Amino acid sequence: MPSEATPAGESASRRREVLRVLRTSGEPMTIVAIADALGVHPNTIRFHLDSLIGDDLVERVESGRRGPGRPPLMFRAVRQMDRGGTRHYRLLAEILTMAFAADTDPAARARAAGRAWGRRLDWSQAPREAPTPDEAIDHLVEVLDRLGFAPERRRADGEQQVGLRHCPFLELAESRTAVVCAVHLGLMQGALETWGAPVGVDRLEAFAEPDLCVAHLELQEACP
Repeated sequence: MPSEATPAGESASRRREVLRVLRTSGEPMTIVAIADALGVHPNTIRFHLDSLIGDDLVERVESGRRGPGRPPLMFRAVRQMDRGGTRHYRLLAEILTMAFAADTDPAARARAAGRAWGRRLDWSQAPREAPTPDEAIDHLVEVLDRLGFAPERRRADGEQQVGLRHCPFLELAESRTAVVCAVHLGLMQGALETWGAPVGVDRLEAFAEPDLCVAHLELQEACP
């Protein structure tokens, strides 16, 4: 039995048709002209134009006609790439990790990239004065939580640790551990360095347990 388009699906399809007509037209078009091109009622076009304008895909323009009477409303597509299309960020991440992996020292390069990004993180909510080790660790946990790592403070064998229960890049980390986990290590190191924290991340133990990665912390001299 053939599937039937839902009203929402029909509306989206018609909206794409209106946008296609405007994009292929070399000049702005009136509502009537668009309706004629698609063989539908002008009121249908008005409805979809309102939606397209609200999404910044279509804009109204002056008709340029002079003379008696109200000039007709004219519309044209906004010149930009389609922002409603499919995204493939995982593909981009795979390409970048492959490029890092081909380096003579992929872990060092990945860690440097992560450290550079960590220095750019928003530390606006951090204490204004030099933090204590506990304050530094707490804020690191907050930042990692915002990034989706599901972190938790831990202590083992007298050592301070941060456990990571979730990896935002799990599939890549499983296949490119040396690269992805090095990026995460550098990110934490760069963030703490920028803050002048008296604690650093010595190493990141990837998949220390099936559901856990462990960042091993060490006390150090505060940055001047």
